[in-house]
Amino acid sequence: MGHGVKGTGVACAVVIGLSGCMSDFGDSNLVSRMRAPETGVTETAAAPKTTAYASTDTKYDDKLNAESTIIQGLVSRRSIVPESSSFERVTTSVMAANNRAAESELKSARLRAEAASKNWLPTIGPQISLTSLSSVVANLVVDQVIFDNGRKKGERAFAKADVEVAAVALAEDTNDRAATALTLYLAAAEGREKASLSETTFEDMSRFEYIMSERVRGGVSDRSDLNIIRQKLAEIRADLEANRETARTNLSELNAMAIDPLTDVRGITRLPVTANAAQPLAVVRAEAEKTRAIAAASVDRASQLPGLSARGTLGANGGVTVNGGGAQLGLGTGARLKSIEVAKETAGRLVLEATEDSNRALKSLESQIAAKTRQTGEATNLRQQAKQNLDLFQEQYRAGQRQVMDVVGVYETFARAQTSEVTTKYEAARLRIEMARILGVLADGGQI
Repeated sequence: MGHGVKGTGVACAVVIGLSGCMSDFGDSNLVSRMRAPETGVTETAAAPKTTAYASTDTKYDDKLNAESTIIQGLVSRRSIVPESSSFERVTTSVMAANNRAAESELKSARLRAEAASKNWLPTIGPQISLTSLSSVVANLVVDQVIFDNGRKKGERAFAKADVEVAAVALAEDTNDRAATALTLYLAAAEGREKASLSETTFEDMSRFEYIMSERVRGGVSDRSDLNIIRQKLAEIRADLEANRETARTNLSELNAMAIDPLTDVRGITRLPVTANAAQPLAVVRAEAEKTRAIAAASVDRASQLPGLSARGTLGANGGVTVNGGGAQLGLGTGARLKSIEVAKETAGRLVLEATEDSNRALKSLESQIAAKTRQTGEATNLRQQAKQNLDLFQEQYRAGQRQVMDVVGVYETFARAQTSEVTTKYEAARLRIEMARILGVLADGGQI
């Protein structure tokens, strides 16, 4: 028994010592604990301290956040939704009810990264063999990779990049949810405002219908004019019900997303968003995926080349062996290595493509917002002019200079101008929400 314990200590010391002897072979191909590839800080006797540091999830998360510029950039984002506004009430209630499936994926990615951060340590496992029908030999095997062409380093880099991709996905998911909620709220608010206009229009047109029916009864006007007004009333009633239904449907869907009912929330908020408010989340995702793709290419490249490892067997016939091997070199190895390098270039081009697509979308939204803002101003002017014309025609009607149908025609123009003004106003608000969603500024990064 004493010889077994002594052999165990000797074998472990030899295996770990062999991995340490390779520290001068170049950092790009090492998996030894002497170097932390993510920070470039040499680890010597402090390796056990690092292991204890990474064993606590919170501390490892802090370390990972501090080393990732992408995560730091996401955390530093600030919401452009004004405080104490109707939009903030909507987003706050909706976020409180968020199931956040993307958050679970981020936690899983963080745990994978923490596990990968220890992949330079030796692995220990049992080895059991049946030598005869009545003899079982059990050994303890310690494996330590010494030289792997950067495979372990690439695995660590891939795991960290995977966390960054998951963090961007969580930010995208949160901003998409906020944008969906605000879009539903705007649709409900637009439906309510248009329904209110339709109610007023219906009341006014009902008075015209009463006047015309009395004129027809007195033989002053033709019944065809009364039929036209009644047809207009039917159309207004249909629009009124449609607007009410739109408001109810969108509000019901919004309440299903929220933790508290939002039926009593009123008003719309002008979001102070510009195309330069932040880097689009699609570009941030592409950069994170580029880092992950480069790390995956490094792992693939290392898999194409032979490596070196040490194995210590503890037990019967125990000892220490140094093994060389891995992938077999062939005539196609060079082409495979070149294809891996091309994959790295492809990842870089995807970032440029995402940047171009995002810039195009933002410029288009910027132009549409400017156009809708201008159209809203024009619609306001047209509504005011239509109201002036309506007032003039009503005065002329009371003076006997205009017929009822003349006033009805001008009133229809006024009603359409009102509806057009409301439509363009909400379209501009929706475009601002879409721009904020692309930029990822509908929620604070720290809260996400």
